[in-house]
Amino acid sequence: MNRTDKAAVIEKIKAAAQKSSIAVVADFKGMTVEEMTRLRVKLRDAGGELLVVKNTLARIAFTGSPHEVIKDNFRENCAIALGSADPVAIAKTMADFAKTSKTMTLRHGSLDGKFLSFEQIEILARLPGRQELLARTLGTMNAVPTNFVSLFANIIRGMFYVLKAIEEKKAA
Repeated sequence: MNRTDKAAVIEKIKAAAQKSSIAVVADFKGMTVEEMTRLRVKLRDAGGELLVVKNTLARIAFTGSPHEVIKDNFRENCAIALGSADPVAIAKTMADFAKTSKTMTLRHGSLDGKFLSFEQIEILARLPGRQELLARTLGTMNAVPTNFVSLFANIIRGMFYVLKAIEEKKAA
């Protein structure tokens, strides 16, 4: 790889790192091409991408990026998952794939410039995703008017039963 190719790779990584909110580094030693392709597809579906580059190029590219805290930890075979849309979805995808894969292991990561250990990535992966949190919020917001209507319906229903009992008493 000549200098211009390396510079192009560095710029590509730097651009991807600048726009991403999460970076997860994993060891992929021994993974087959089919496994790597499945992981790439899953990450793409979650709004991320998987990069496999030389460690020295990754160190250079991550210098000055929001994920600079992980640049000194690139050793051996590293795959870097980057995502900008939903950090929880990327962490969840990587953690789930690492559980099913016999060869891939998570190492560390970065979330908005904060270093994440393996344990912290696992905790992040257990959080509900963006869609689930939005659904919970909407359910909570919808519960207030629903309960309000039910409360007034019960008051009117009670009054109706009283009036019906008075009518039956007068009819008898």
